[in-house]
Amino acid sequence: MLEALKVIILGLVEGITEWLPISSTGHLILVEEFIHLKSSDAFVSMFNVVIQLGAILAVVVIYFEKLNPFSSRKTEKQKLMTIQLWVKVVIATLPALVFGLLLDDWIDAHMMNAFVVALMLILYGIGFLFVEDYKKGTKPKAERLSQLTIPMTLAIGGFQVLALIPGTSRSGATILGGLLIGASRAVAAEFTFFLAIPVMFGASFLKIVKFGFHFTVGEFFLLILGCAVSFGVSVVAIKFLMGYIKKHDFKVFGYYRIVLGIIVLLYFGIKALI
Repeated sequence: MLEALKVIILGLVEGITEWLPISSTGHLILVEEFIHLKSSDAFVSMFNVVIQLGAILAVVVIYFEKLNPFSSRKTEKQKLMTIQLWVKVVIATLPALVFGLLLDDWIDAHMMNAFVVALMLILYGIGFLFVEDYKKGTKPKAERLSQLTIPMTLAIGGFQVLALIPGTSRSGATILGGLLIGASRAVAAEFTFFLAIPVMFGASFLKIVKFGFHFTVGEFFLLILGCAVSFGVSVVAIKFLMGYIKKHDFKVFGYYRIVLGIIVLLYFGIKALI
């Protein structure tokens, strides 16, 4: 029961932080200082990635109609536009796919540490503050998903590569990239959600393959529980974010990232000295 409670807490953290541009890794690295799963390091590493499947299913459920090119409710033109949207998602996914396969092990070995996470939290927090001021009063070039061009989607895909660095936040990097290239806040956020589907499914599959499918019954239960909690919380987080940005900018997330980055830096800095 204690392990199940730990997984529920981790699922809550994942579901909230995966979609808000505040870095799920930054939060999990703090939470895991106080909550340790009694499992092997290999399982915990895999769990932290595969738990994202629940979050992804939330996107699929919420946006199923928008993402379904075969819906009987859509006109032929709308079906074509949906297919075009998926083409853009695939194109934007390619950079992260290539670099992810090449750098996954190296990043896990050399960049998965508190200092890198804290630095990225702070840098991208400052980035959000800068971009919001820079874009203030500027009319977006893409106020609808259909207005995203192929070069724009490739640029967003390039920003997603930066999210391979722990603490960056996949949603944070892609939303920031979307804003910089001229997408509206809503378009940048929605495209980020859709872009997560192939990326996170691919990352989860890669981690499971590396783990080797050698689950005990207890580990399998914990994994399913974590995904279920992540799914439920993600539904709430996504709806909150889309409602929030209709009336507000992303500055509050920038300030939050900076404060969290400082906390991570101080906590692990003091811990290293003790």
